[in-house]
Amino acid sequence: MISRSVHPAVLAVVRVCLVLAVPIAAAHEVGAQELRVGFLRASPGQTVSGLIEVAHPGGGTSIPVTLICGAKPGKVLGLVAGVHGYEYPPILALVRIRATIDPARLSGSLILVHIANLPAFQKRLIYYGPSDWKNLNRVFPGDARGSLSERIARVLTDEVIGRCDALIDLHCGDGNEALIPYSYWMISGDPKLDAASKELALAFGIEHIIIDETRSKDPARSLYFGNTAVLRGKPAVTTESGYLGRTDEEDIVRNVRGILSVMKLYKIMEGTPDMVQNPVWIDKYEVVSSGRSGMFRPLVERGYYVRAGQRVGLLTDYFGNVLEEVRAPFTGIVLYIIGTPPANQGEPLFEVGRVKEE
Repeated sequence: MISRSVHPAVLAVVRVCLVLAVPIAAAHEVGAQELRVGFLRASPGQTVSGLIEVAHPGGGTSIPVTLICGAKPGKVLGLVAGVHGYEYPPILALVRIRATIDPARLSGSLILVHIANLPAFQKRLIYYGPSDWKNLNRVFPGDARGSLSERIARVLTDEVIGRCDALIDLHCGDGNEALIPYSYWMISGDPKLDAASKELALAFGIEHIIIDETRSKDPARSLYFGNTAVLRGKPAVTTESGYLGRTDEEDIVRNVRGILSVMKLYKIMEGTPDMVQNPVWIDKYEVVSSGRSGMFRPLVERGYYVRAGQRVGLLTDYFGNVLEEVRAPFTGIVLYIIGTPPANQGEPLFEVGRVKEE
């Protein structure tokens, strides 16, 4: 029988094809509630993992999800990794969270989306999904009757954002991006919501924080996953920790520590959150894209400060002949820079952020 609690737009595209339930606590606290995502169900004190299937006439996919339902009532925190399939540290961090969190000790619950974009993960693709060549993080809130990426986005919007109280969208440098750790504080214009999202960003613990006022304010064209949550009234942060498709322990641990700190912020687990004490606020940023296809040769490294007009890299043809000197649009810090040779027209080469003056 189909549950009446599932959003109608999702009924045609979501079903659970595998469920692993791990009962932890026999006695349930009064007031604690069952946690539901799609057709996955976790009772208080349970950890449940399953594959949610996203159907498409041309071939569908699955989304690996874990529900950790606390024995006591509290907030529901959504944790999503793998929106881009070549971003590994957040994916590995959620594996550790699942293995180490005891729901019997929680006052609240977690929704773990282990790999949001499984087709891109399986094909080791940067940015895009292999079936429709769309960037999942540019098609939110999605479309239940659209392409596969759009259908994945619709499921994540309805079944994760729709079920959680706050969201952490976990990213890192894709397989081609050398990146310093930073996060996006997305401004909605609602002072109370913006304050809650700011607190969330500070609790995650990454020092460099972009004050992002550039995102769409149209819920029907929210485009980005984190922005979709914000436009639906949920505090959210998009984090970046990891680079060049690597699986460095430091970046995995940074993600784990950030998640645990936010859990403490929301009283899901006991303890004091590890808030950033001296944040570096970025009040302007720009992604510089390639004007043509060829090869990119960086002249600076991630984290370097550059001046307006300074050469950041060289765009060459496939024989090494220089086509263009690519320069910094303004003075700031290089948040990420492409660390592999391919340069495709319209795709990013680097990102510069301006440090806010006191």
